[in-house]
Parts: sequence; C-alpha cells; structure tokens
Amino acid sequence: MRLVIAEKPSVAQSIAKVIGASEKRDGYLEGNGYLVSWCFGHLIELVQPQEYDPKYEKWKKDDLPIFPDPFRYNVTNSTKKQFKVLKNLMDRDDVTSLVEATDSGREGELIFRLVYKQAGCRKPFERLWISSMEDSAIREGFENLKRSTEYDALYEAALCRERADWIVGINATRLFSTLYGQKLNVGRVMTPTLGMIVKREADIQAFRPEPFYTVQVKVAGIEMTGERIKEKQEAEKCLKAVNESGIAVIQRLETKDIKEKAPLLYDLTSLQREANKYYGFTAQQTLDYTQSLYEKKLVTYPRTDSKYLTDDMADSAKVLADKMKQKFGYTKMLVMNVNAITNSKKVGDHHAIIPTVNAADAVFSEIPSGEQKILSLIAARLLSAIGDPAEYKEYALTAECGGQIFSAKAKAETRPGWKEIQEWICGKKDDEEEGADSNTVKNSISGILKADPDLLEAGKSLPAVDAKLKEGKTTAKKRFTEDSLLSAMERAGIDEMPDEAERKGLGTPATRAGIIEKLVRIGFIERKGDKKTKYLAPTHKGMALITVMPEVIQSPSLTAEWEQKLLDVEKNELSSGEFMSEIRQMVSELINTYEAVKDAEVMMKPKYEQIGTCPACGAEVVERSKGFFCSSNKCKFVIWKESRFMDALSKKMTKQIAVSLLEKGRCHLTKCRSVKTGKNYDTDLVMTADENGKVSYSLDFEKK
Repeated sequence: MRLVIAEKPSVAQSIAKVIGASEKRDGYLEGNGYLVSWCFGHLIELVQPQEYDPKYEKWKKDDLPIFPDPFRYNVTNSTKKQFKVLKNLMDRDDVTSLVEATDSGREGELIFRLVYKQAGCRKPFERLWISSMEDSAIREGFENLKRSTEYDALYEAALCRERADWIVGINATRLFSTLYGQKLNVGRVMTPTLGMIVKREADIQAFRPEPFYTVQVKVAGIEMTGERIKEKQEAEKCLKAVNESGIAVIQRLETKDIKEKAPLLYDLTSLQREANKYYGFTAQQTLDYTQSLYEKKLVTYPRTDSKYLTDDMADSAKVLADKMKQKFGYTKMLVMNVNAITNSKKVGDHHAIIPTVNAADAVFSEIPSGEQKILSLIAARLLSAIGDPAEYKEYALTAECGGQIFSAKAKAETRPGWKEIQEWICGKKDDEEEGADSNTVKNSISGILKADPDLLEAGKSLPAVDAKLKEGKTTAKKRFTEDSLLSAMERAGIDEMPDEAERKGLGTPATRAGIIEKLVRIGFIERKGDKKTKYLAPTHKGMALITVMPEVIQSPSLTAEWEQKLLDVEKNELSSGEFMSEIRQMVSELINTYEAVKDAEVMMKPKYEQIGTCPACGAEVVERSKGFFCSSNKCKFVIWKESRFMDALSKKMTKQIAVSLLEKGRCHLTKCRSVKTGKNYDTDLVMTADENGKVSYSLDFEKK
C-alpha cells in the first residue's frame, strides 16, 4: 500500500480520482493500492520562546538574543485531529512507501517534510511534481515520480526561510517593543516593505509644488506647447511675442516607425499587477482566485516566477491557443509565434501561468465573477504573447513662433497586432481609454499628412492662432498602488546586484500578497481611494516604526540579498549552516549596537487614547470612533458605543462608563428609561468578558 499526502482536501480528491482511490474513509480515501490523505496547509509550527524556557514569558532586552538549538515544533491546535490521521496512516504496517503530493514549491516541500519528521516516519517517499491539476498531468506525474533527494536543497531553503523569519521577528520585535514600551511587530521582509511605503510618503509630504507656465498655440489645427517657464512675467512676454508674430515656421517633422513586442506570459507577480490595473484586485485576491482556478483544473500552477514555457510545450501551446481563440469567439487569423514564449533555460520549478485544456470547455456562468476575470486575463495573455508586434508611427513636430520653440508629439497606431486580441477579451485599461479620448494630436498630425503630405515640411510658414498661457505645478511622486508596490518589491536591490545575478527582490511571488495583507491587518498601512484605484498609505503607527528602525532591518536592498542567498541554498550553492550563521550574526549585532532614538516617545505616541486594561488579555484598551477596542490584534474584546443593550436602557456608552466598567467591572447608571413602561430607574451595569474577549452585560438593581 502507498500513502499519498496532498496539501489540502480538494487536491487530494482530484488525485484520488485519477489513481482510483474512491472509497471514503475518516480523513482519507482508499483504493487501487493507494491511501490518499491531506494536510490543511501548515500542520506543524515552530514553538514560541516560552516553550524553550519559561523566563521568555516576560519580554526583557537582557534575555536577547533568543537562538533555539535545536528548533522545536508543535502540531497546531486546530489540526491535531488530521495530524493523528496522517501519523496513523504512516504507521500502518501495510504502508510501505509514501508520495509527497503537496504543492510543488518551497512551502509545499516544507509542509510535507515537517509532518513526515514530526510523525517520526522513516519510510521511503517519492515526489509528485506537477504544474497542472488536469487528470492527464496528474497521471503523467505519477508515471514519473521524482526521487525525494532531488528536493533536499529546496527543503533546506524552506527551513532557512522559516527559521530566519522566526529569529528576526522574535528578537527584533522584542528588542524594539521593550525599548519603546509598546508592541512593535518587526519582520524580515515585512519591515523593509513598510519602509518603502513610508519613504514614499515622506517624499510626498516633503514635496513642495512649484508653479510653471507654458505658452500654447495652434498651428494647422495642432496644439503645440512651448518650453516650461518659471516666471509668469517672462511667460506673458512670450505670449505677447507669439500674438504679435501670428506666424509659425515649421522647423522639422520627425517620424519613426515603432514596434511594440508582444508581452511575455504571466508569472504570479505580473498577473497580480495586471489584475490590479484592470480590476483593482488586491494581490491576495488575485492569488486566491488563481489558486481556486488551479484547483478546478482550469489554469496551471500559480506560484511561479517564470514567464516562459519549456521547449517541449510548443506544439501543445498551439493547440491550446487555438482552443482559447474559439472559446472567446475570436475569428480573425492568429499568428502562432510560440518561439516567443518557449525557453526551457528560463523555466525553474514551474512554467508560466496558462489556461488548461479544460478551460476551453468551462461554463463561464458557473465560475465566480472574480475568477472569470482572472481566467480571461490568463487566456488573453496566452493569445497575445504569441501574436505579432503592435505597430505605431511616432511624430515629433517642432516650430518657431515669436522667437520661441514649440513642439507637439503624437503616436498613431498603424497595426494593432497582439493588442487586438487583448482588447477583444479584456477590453481597454482605463488609462488606455483616457488616452484614446484625449489624444486629438494623434489624429491631427496623421490626418493632416494624409490630406496634404507637404503641409508640415520644414520651412513652411503657417498661421499661429489661439495662443494662450497655461499655468501648471510640479507634482510629487504617486503613492504606491498594489501594482507599483509589487513592482518595487520585485526590483528591490536591483541596482546593487551584479548583472548576472538572479534577482529575487523582497519576498517571493508566493509570499508578497501575504506580506501586504499582514501590513494592513496589523495596522501599519491602510488602503485608501476608490474601489478600483486604491493606494497604500502608512499609518501613524507604521511611520513611527520606520522612524526608529535601523538600516539593517528596513533596507530593501539588504533584505533582497537575503532572498538571493535563500535561492543559493536552494541551488546547493550555499549551505544552510552558513546562511543561518549570517542571520544570527546580524541579529546579535543589532541587539548589541542599537540604541533607542531620543525623544521617540513623542513619535511613538499612540493615535488613539488609552482608557484602561483589557479584562480578557491584559493589553491596553483604546478609544476609537465606534467603540473601545483592545489594542492586541489577537484579542476580540470591544465595548461598542452603540448597542441594543444600551438602547434598551435609553443610554449611550460614554467614555466615563467604559472606564468604570474596565476598572470595576460595573458602573452605576441613573435615570435609565424603560422602553416598555416609559418609567425611569437606577441600576448598576455589570460587564463580564470571557477568555476570547466576548462581552456580556447584565443589570444589578439596588435593594430598596
């Protein structure tokens, strides 16, 4: 009997169907010589510091650094039942070997290996490594199972990543929290990402717009613009000279033929960026939608960093493209330039994200709206990527009037190429639509040349009309959207790395979405703006944290170097021991050399007023607009300012009442009014909270 372990139940069911394990059991499936079971993501986690030594219950700078040796693991409370199922299956006498069928990547490798080790299993196992959940891909994967030893280095890299995050997170969080008297979450990748957002905000706040002026004039119906002028008086002189002249002399008209190559296929980051541009999806939403499509066997593995297919996929890519063309009703002739998307040397663990053959038969009305949009993007990109270049003609017109030089630039599409199929399936992006609506210059120049090819020749004198002065202001950089932040994370450290280095930036395609979500969840950044064009802005808490962070913790380029070293471990070019030694050295130096920033108390002052102590967990309770909340992100305790209970008393929950409830557990109320009888009465309001933070109220009437 062979035991197959997948990452989640839905994947296990898909595998079981293909290999004939159809009989349902408690926590697994059985049949055809196989047992198929599953994890629920990570079943095993690193224990907290206090599990090593009770003294770590209290956070003290003198106890740092904390470097466990060896690291210890626990089964998570919520998954103990399933772990027991897996251990019992591994221990069965009739189970002779295992198949590791968790996701084919760094985290999937870690999930299986930790379960295998925690269960004390020593039976041999092989690796199922696939990029699609299609039946044919699963079947082929089982026919070509890999030796487990081929992925030992991947496992070591995963361990290094997990343990480095623990060491940096635990030690740095405790260091800065004890120094500044409040909990400050610090993370190896999270903090540099926050640092980029804070730096951009600081640049915006420090920016001072400067006015400038330009003179505009129409020549042959084309609106031309002069150079920027800082002083208004000087600009007015130029305007006067143009009006007095009334004649523009063409200096030159330059034309250039431009070809815009078809884009490459999507890796996860580029898909997340595009979905943010088109639909305003967050990086996490896009990952969730794509993962769901993968599990429904409609797209290939999402957590990839490659934009190419392997060379042997050329023929199947043509067949797939033809099916997608029919699926979306595109009837025009389509170029099949598959050489542009096939390059085995640029494919690592997984090829680019593409639709599966199953997607051609999918009923779109049965797919959730968000997933429909992602599937359409992926299909459109496959067809676009093998298409012809889009072709343009660029124009640069220069003229002289009143002693000033005026110019106009435009671009006219001569052949849509790959863009036609992209727009057929997905429509135009908002910025493209705006450009098309406002770009009258493009139509003017190309239209004039068609009507009179000689009109804009050098030396021609033409009337200059409708001259006007236009005032503008210099603008600051824009705040990060998820699109631009993902790009910045991907490119972090690019200038400091050698050209031949395989740059990985901050995080990986699989982890960047989670990093952004965590920054939002713990209150370091927030999303602002409308639904489709949300930007990311740091909170007071986030800006204060970065203000006191040393460069070694918040530097994107230094963290990008660590990502590169993790890749080196994965490639067996750096030992895990060397990597962890460098991490420990960096943390030790941080603890030994860092000194608290003077007057940081002012910067670190909480945005919300603290009014008492949480009865559930002991953290501070702060006042916000809708109630009095526990400041701990893990605690759900809250006293709402508006509630049915207080409405029934004809009372509002004031800060004074909340303070009394937190101090004494009760508050005496006078002149409460009964909704039923309309009579007034006095009573004591009593509050209790359970260990989960759930609040209950009761009334204690005074004895008469």
